[in-house]
Amino acid sequence: MPLHPVLADKMRAALAPVQPLARTRRDARLPPVPGKVHSVIGMRRAGKTTFLRQLLDERRSALPPERALYIGFDDDRLAGIEVDQLGFLLEEYYRLYPALRSRETVHWFLDEIQLVPGWERFCRRVLDTEKIELVVSGSSARMLSREVHTSLRGRGMATVIRPFSFREFLRHRGEEPAPGAWPPAPVERSLVEKRFREFLAEGGFPEAQGLAAAVRVELLQGYVDTVLFRDVVERYKVSQVEALRWMVRQCLRNPAGSFSAHRLHLDLKAQGHGVAKDAVHAMLGHLTDGFLLSAVALATESERRRNSNPRKVYPADPGLIKAFDASGRANLGHALETAVLNELERRGAEVGYVKTGDGLEVDFLARYLAGGEELVQVCADPSDEATLARELRALAAAAKEHPRAVRRLLVLDRDSIPRVDAPGIHAQPAYEWMLVTPGEG
Repeated sequence: MPLHPVLADKMRAALAPVQPLARTRRDARLPPVPGKVHSVIGMRRAGKTTFLRQLLDERRSALPPERALYIGFDDDRLAGIEVDQLGFLLEEYYRLYPALRSRETVHWFLDEIQLVPGWERFCRRVLDTEKIELVVSGSSARMLSREVHTSLRGRGMATVIRPFSFREFLRHRGEEPAPGAWPPAPVERSLVEKRFREFLAEGGFPEAQGLAAAVRVELLQGYVDTVLFRDVVERYKVSQVEALRWMVRQCLRNPAGSFSAHRLHLDLKAQGHGVAKDAVHAMLGHLTDGFLLSAVALATESERRRNSNPRKVYPADPGLIKAFDASGRANLGHALETAVLNELERRGAEVGYVKTGDGLEVDFLARYLAGGEELVQVCADPSDEATLARELRALAAAAKEHPRAVRRLLVLDRDSIPRVDAPGIHAQPAYEWMLVTPGEG
């Protein structure tokens, strides 16, 4: 069986020298571990394909173009191709460049590879027999990090691509602060604060940047529908679609809210949807697998307490909040809390929330793999003295249970900082925390 003609055309086109396209550089990086299949995963439309092409451009800036190959399989003309075609592609490539085989490392970027059944077997064989660095990307419905790790028998490593961080949001506009340029001049700080409010409202999905509000809302709602139908309904054969959509709308309209399967089960029943509590739990799992939602559990060493307490649910991007909040109210606090959680996850933290013995709550306890802990309380507007006092009391109480953790209070802007006067607490605007990396500020 010969190489599929469309696949052959794609390979020839991919090997032709081209000028790199202007793309907003992402801060994500592949882990520097050789001998692995690097899988690039994340929510749909977050920028996985662009990230692969960014990596391609980086390789080609240092290597001859024939040593870096990108092929996308999301092409209706390739529907139904079998895994043997990947083997034919490999052989055809080395017939074109026989001098490279077994002598030079070549870099292959295979996008939407999950559309080829059995692709994992091909990747394992290539790792064992060829000098090829493989980077694959595809739908979150079929490329969950745990499943890739299992199917590749420990040979896979995942890199998650999320919507733009605030730094990437500024970079996309050509307004990223220079390294070490902090604190900025007043005029620059005012621009950053203006952009931060825009970021909390518009979010960081690349295609949504610069769109009018009505168009952006329609676009983001379409993203969510795609996740629901392609990554949940089709994959897990969910039959109660209306119940799923109702649950998603509730979660996106009420970010940072407590997810109680029992309460949602009753609410769904009241809406005429007979959904079992186990099914509600399963739906949440499917939505977090698709990167649409993050579920933050109680920070405790007790498995029983963690499972018996509700999780706090957040959207993948603050822009999704306004896209589903039909009331028109602007809840900066919830958008800010969502952006902070997304930044903690982007930094690789293990995140939980803290409930103290006297019933106070701290938004996040972040534990980092490299060591260190942070207690992070988010308070958009600490102007109300009672609210501020409660937030500080919660941090003080949580610090007794987590004495090694840095205590941090993140607010919306610098005007709020003079109101915070508490020893041992690092109070700063959230945008500053997001932009100033350790050692810069």
